[in-house]
Amino acid sequence: MTPAACVEEAKRVGLAAIAVTDHDTTAGNAEAEARGAELGVEVVPGVEVSVEHEALTVHLLGYWPEANAPALGALLAGLREQREERNPRILRRLAELGYPLDEAELIAEAGGGVIGRPHIAALMIRKGYVASLDEAFDRFLAKGAAAYVERGKPAPEAAIKALLAARAVPVLAHPATIGARSEAEVERLVAQLKEMGLRGIEAYYHAYSPGQIAACLRLARRFGLLVTGGTDYHGTRKPEVRLGCIGGGLCVPYRLLALLKAERGRL
Repeated sequence: MTPAACVEEAKRVGLAAIAVTDHDTTAGNAEAEARGAELGVEVVPGVEVSVEHEALTVHLLGYWPEANAPALGALLAGLREQREERNPRILRRLAELGYPLDEAELIAEAGGGVIGRPHIAALMIRKGYVASLDEAFDRFLAKGAAAYVERGKPAPEAAIKALLAARAVPVLAHPATIGARSEAEVERLVAQLKEMGLRGIEAYYHAYSPGQIAACLRLARRFGLLVTGGTDYHGTRKPEVRLGCIGGGLCVPYRLLALLKAERGRL
């Protein structure tokens, strides 16, 4: 789904605003903002960055990064390069396991954008190798699965520093799904990231239970962090996810965006 199509879907379902946070690239932000201006939908440009942190799967969101910020641009370019080096290795592993994929088809699946594991999973579904995105990741693509290949990622401090240098508000993405073994482990991570300059925590997320939302809100209060929310919408790749819906018919309230914008003004 293109950035413009995401904004069009936001308009269709009645959202006042939408954030675009592609992994490792800001290339789609201008297209989304232009379409948002045409449709009357407020678009928050952003990016999502994977960082290295022990055994946890940690992602950082950055809202309103300045265009052409040198440090962030270099960090994102390095991440894209790591993806480009990893993808052929994943394809080789899948072929060895009896699930060959054509690289040209994979490029087409990504629509010319940054190729990631979700594109590989989507192509596996089309080939009939797996029935769903979850099955592709559980059996082959998730950390520790049969075809998983590790890639280099920046330290969280370096990523937060680059985001702040670009005047982007750094937020911890979906902390209840990072592979932590306990709430205490998440608390230790948040405390470390706060010291590095973290400004917010994604407390509302489509896959969260009410208990997980409550736990994230407690973390935000304890560490004085802003609260954000997101659906992690991927179009048809995650058909069970509705844009703007975080479960139980709830939507992320606009007042959270207003507070986030105020923080951006202070950077």
